[in-house]
Amino acid sequence: MKPIKGSIVAMVTPFKEDESVDFERLEQTIEYQIKNGTDGILVLGTTGESTTMTHEEDDEVARFTIEKVNGRIPVIVGAGSNSTQTQLEKSIKYSKMGADALLLISPYYNKANTQGMIRHFTVCADAVDCPVILYNIPGRTGCSISEEVVKVLSKHPNICGIKEASGNISYATSIARYLSDDFAMYSGNDDMITSLLSIGASGVISVLSNILPKQTHDMVSLFHEGKVKESLQLQLKYLDVIHALFCEVNPIPVKEAMRLMDMSVGGYRLPLCEMAPENQKRLHKALKEAGLCE
Repeated sequence: MKPIKGSIVAMVTPFKEDESVDFERLEQTIEYQIKNGTDGILVLGTTGESTTMTHEEDDEVARFTIEKVNGRIPVIVGAGSNSTQTQLEKSIKYSKMGADALLLISPYYNKANTQGMIRHFTVCADAVDCPVILYNIPGRTGCSISEEVVKVLSKHPNICGIKEASGNISYATSIARYLSDDFAMYSGNDDMITSLLSIGASGVISVLSNILPKQTHDMVSLFHEGKVKESLQLQLKYLDVIHALFCEVNPIPVKEAMRLMDMSVGGYRLPLCEMAPENQKRLHKALKEAGLCE
């Protein structure tokens, strides 16, 4: 599979009141995304709260999503772990399920030296039939995928891209030199979509797309069509909403935004919990001013 171009939603995992996965609402969320032009779906990412779910729940969410999407758009499944062996087992499992690609994170907490980081990704990419996307988010993992590691891994035939969520435009520009028809970059920050597109990114893996799938898709497609000004206008139009969606740790604000927009997907699992009142007011204000809720 060639790298996906466009907007890939980093999709929430809906929960019922008893905190079990709400598969009925998950199906509704999938259909809403497809109907509104999302170019790909990522499940079991940061926004999907997989870190608080069991391996069995992860498997069911992945299987359910792949079956319901049924090839209409690509499905990327988060299979990352700080244990390379666990990541390998999940990667093989989701590849056999029919995932179109896998998202693999750098080894948080234990970290790794350069060779360890390369091998952490390579052993998984070597073992699966579907492409692999690297996930660089040092703010959560405590370690960055260095430029040297990206240079090596960008040449691997089964590694098709990187989700770049460091927020560091200098780093993003440095690794942009390794982009090709076979290795893409995706913005992992919704406030930097047009910035990364301008240095060669293929799209975004987006939290914003949970509530604005069409607009996020349009932001990317307009840029690729050469309508840079129109793309930037969308980026700036929703900038206050984007900032409000990250005024607390993701995915707390986006789930609250979906509730305010009558698209409730339930609550959270500890240690995630409800927003602080002042942040909830900020989010509500930004959504209201953007015409997204009453």
